[in-house]
Amino acid sequence: MSEVITFNVLLQRMLDRVPDTLDKREGSVIYDALAPAAAELVQAYIELEGYLDLAFVDTSEEGYLDRLGSQFGVDRQMATYSIRKASFKNATNNPFNVPIGSRYTINTLSYSVIEKIGEGVFQVKCEMTGTIGNTSFGKLVPVDYIEGLANAELEEVLIPGLNDETDDSLRFRILNKLQMPATSGNIHQYKQWALEVEGVGDAKIFPLWNGAGTVKVIVVNADKEPADVPILNSVKAYIEEVRPIGATVTVAAPTPKTITIEVSIEIGKDAFLEDVKQKFKLKLEEYFREVALKKVIISYAIIGSLLLETDGVIDYSDLKVNNTTSNVRLAEEEVPVLGSLIVEV
Repeated sequence: MSEVITFNVLLQRMLDRVPDTLDKREGSVIYDALAPAAAELVQAYIELEGYLDLAFVDTSEEGYLDRLGSQFGVDRQMATYSIRKASFKNATNNPFNVPIGSRYTINTLSYSVIEKIGEGVFQVKCEMTGTIGNTSFGKLVPVDYIEGLANAELEEVLIPGLNDETDDSLRFRILNKLQMPATSGNIHQYKQWALEVEGVGDAKIFPLWNGAGTVKVIVVNADKEPADVPILNSVKAYIEEVRPIGATVTVAAPTPKTITIEVSIEIGKDAFLEDVKQKFKLKLEEYFREVALKKVIISYAIIGSLLLETDGVIDYSDLKVNNTTSNVRLAEEEVPVLGSLIVEV
């Protein structure tokens, strides 16, 4: 709204509508009757301003953003269950087959057996959605006694569990669909198809990468890191269902480009080096996520500015990025990944 509506502005507008022949001074009957109404109306104006933000994709959030996205066929991706590999052995350390559906616990999580992979090796599914199901490794404890079972181990993540899609991720997909119209198998449509798959954080398309009729789709996960095999397979399978006839599609993860950083800093008297280092690391990781598949330069200057923006840092010197004092260039199919981070005082 162009005019800032305050209590005094609104009350004065209301009083201006009352004839001057009546007493409108503070403490009068008319003033005291209008003041509470003005206060309530000001609150309504404040709430209306908030609702205006909820009506636009770039400022909307939560359920309101869901409703905007559904108008354009873009729905929030819901949390998924982690699928893990687990191995089971008997008292003689030989593979042991457990019943499908049997349940096991580790820490505060429960997993149930869903499919046999091999002798004594099974797929297990976390009973709680989200990334928490990807985190635990080690000894599983059966919920019910299973005769002959001596040891159970929770091993690698086969299909990562995902949290509910964030507002920022959903907003990105909505704006991407609106601002980059997808038609007839063009670049934008391949990107849109990739983004519709759960777990995909972004994608980059290379048309004609290996001759006529070929398309290469480079995919990162929700953390803007190279996507793992299950996500790549899901993207490949989905695009094969919807792609134009005659197109040969290759789906791959980008190549990680390790970025090492070494710097000397001056910190405030109340700051702790490890705290400063951790805060700087978080800023770097966020910067790398912003750059992934969008830019081919890791800016030396931006890294320096991020360091100065870090709480506790007064100044820095001898900053080296990949042992240089210049920008680091990425290949078209590379994404930055933070390697060693050496911060000294």
